[in-house]
Amino acid sequence: MPLLNERIRDREVRLIDEEGAQLGIVPTREALATARERGLDLFLVQPDSSPPVARIMDYGRFKFEQEKRAREAKRKHHIVDVKEIKMRYSIENHDYLVKVKSAIKFLNEGDKIKVLTILRGREVQHADMALELMNKFFNDVKDLAILEREARLEGKAVIMILSPIPGKGKPPLPEAKAPGEEQASV
Repeated sequence: MPLLNERIRDREVRLIDEEGAQLGIVPTREALATARERGLDLFLVQPDSSPPVARIMDYGRFKFEQEKRAREAKRKHHIVDVKEIKMRYSIENHDYLVKVKSAIKFLNEGDKIKVLTILRGREVQHADMALELMNKFFNDVKDLAILEREARLEGKAVIMILSPIPGKGKPPLPEAKAPGEEQASV
């Protein structure tokens, strides 16, 4: 419960008017009468100082503006998610470009990305190809991402974590080729 109007039990208060000017140390009854004359409330701002500080204000408007600021702060707050992108080391070019496009979208939204290249069975022998794919993936999104955790083999998957660079815009989609695919010269 806020200490407001008649709830103020102190004998004297240091009074501040609605413009912020100090009116000095005044008996609480006189301060309350001044607030009533102006059609406002007497609000105890600092109850533990000696004498307590009271302010003449429109308390309803004050509460409304406080709640409005809290709503604005909550709306602007972004919770960072960790999005996961899974692929195989033998991915086709178009599928690879779709994964890169998804990564760019996630990074622009401010989310982290966990990139997984899953190896099955004997594919574990080709972990070097999966690491090459991860490095290529990072190079394609490096304008938007920071390498938070380098690509490394963990069990039967190669894992890499990317974080968005704060304040970066959208770059053009890279013209990437799948691993092992050579660019034809014209």
